[in-house]
Amino acid sequence: MHGKRILLGITGGIAAYKIPILVRLLKKHGAEVRCVLSPNAADFVSPLVLATLSNEAVHIEFWNKQTGVWTNHVELGLWADVMLIAPATANTVSKMASGACDNLLLATYLSLKCPCIIAPAMDLDMYQHPSFKRNLATLQTDHIEVIPATFGALASGLEGQGRMEEPEQICAYVQRFFENQAQPKSNTTQRWLITAGPTREAIDPVRYISNHSTGKMGFALAKAALQAGHEVLMISGPTAQHLTHPNLTLLQIESAQDLLSAVQANWDWATCGVFSAAVADYRVEEVASEKIKKQADHMHLALVKNPDVLAWAAAHKTTQKVVGFALETNNSEENALSKLRRKNLDYIVLNEQQNGVSGFGSDTNKIVIFDKAERRLELPLQSKSDTAAALIQILEAHHE
Repeated sequence: MHGKRILLGITGGIAAYKIPILVRLLKKHGAEVRCVLSPNAADFVSPLVLATLSNEAVHIEFWNKQTGVWTNHVELGLWADVMLIAPATANTVSKMASGACDNLLLATYLSLKCPCIIAPAMDLDMYQHPSFKRNLATLQTDHIEVIPATFGALASGLEGQGRMEEPEQICAYVQRFFENQAQPKSNTTQRWLITAGPTREAIDPVRYISNHSTGKMGFALAKAALQAGHEVLMISGPTAQHLTHPNLTLLQIESAQDLLSAVQANWDWATCGVFSAAVADYRVEEVASEKIKKQADHMHLALVKNPDVLAWAAAHKTTQKVVGFALETNNSEENALSKLRRKNLDYIVLNEQQNGVSGFGSDTNKIVIFDKAERRLELPLQSKSDTAAALIQILEAHHE
C-alpha cells in the first residue's frame, strides 16, 4: 500500500471509535490517508485525533464558516485511489443507494473517479432489515465492494451480525484490493456463482422453517475458488460464516424466493454455478402478520412447494456449468443420480448426513462426485476446506 491514497469516509456510528486504529494501520503500511466525516461522525470520534494520526486536515463541512474557504469535494474524489467508508451506517448506505447528497461525505462519494469499499455497522435487526438489504444490493450492483459485518457483541447489548469488521481485517482487505489491482487479469479467470447456508421460510414475524445447514461447505468452496484466482458471487442464507476478499461479492438472503431472485438477476454473469445451499422444500402458504399465540393443543400449517432454484438454473444455462449438491440419509447414490438426470445437471455432489462426521455442522466431509455421464469419483473423508479445494480443482479441469 506504499504511496496509495486512501480517502477514509467516517459516518455516525459507535464503531467509529475503532477508526483511529485503522488510520494508524493504513499509515503503517505506507498509505496516505485523508478523512471525510459525516456531520454526526464527530460525535463518535475526535477530528483532532484523526488529523494528528493521518497528518492531514479532516473535512466535515462544505465550507469553513469562519474563513469562508470551500472544501473541494471534487478534488478529494480525484485525489483518492480508493474511498473506504467505515463505519457505513444504515442511514449513509440508504443515501448512497438513492443518490442523496446532503453532506460533504456523500458529495465526495458521488464525485469519485476511483473504486469504493464500505464496511457496514449497525444493530442486528437493522442489518437484516429488507430495506437495508435492498440498499446494499443496489450498491453492489453499482460495483461498490462490501466488507460484511461480523457476528459479535453490539452496542445495544445484543449479540449478532452487525458488528463492523475489525481494523486489522479491514486493513488486510484494502491491501489485498491493491494487490489484486496490480495483478494482470488471467484469461482463465472464471466467474463462480456459489450458494451457501440454509433458507428461512417465515411462519410469523418471529418464527420460521429452516434446517441445520451452517454454510461451512459453501464458504469453503468460495474461499477455494478465490484462492484459485476466480471471481466469486456468493449468495448465502443466514449463517455465522464469514469471508472477505476483493474478488468476492456476498449477497445475503433469507428465503428460497429471495435466493431464486438473486440467482436469476446474476445468472448471465456466471460461468459456473455451484449450488450448495440447503433450500427449504416448502414454505408456509399464508405468513401470519402477527405472532401466533399458543392456544389450541394442535396447530396445522398449510405448506406450499418452494421454487426449485437448481432446476431453474439448469433450465436456463447457456454455457454455464451447473453443479448440484445432494445430502442424503438413505439410498444415497440412487437419489443423487436421479437428481442429476431430472434436473439436467453437469455434476452432482453427494454427501451423507453423519452427525459430527459429514453433512450439516461438521468440519469434515466425505463426498462422491458424479458427472453428466454418471462417472463416479469418490473423495476421502477430509476437512471441508480440503474437500472444497479438491472439488474446485476437479471442476476447473473439466470447465470448457
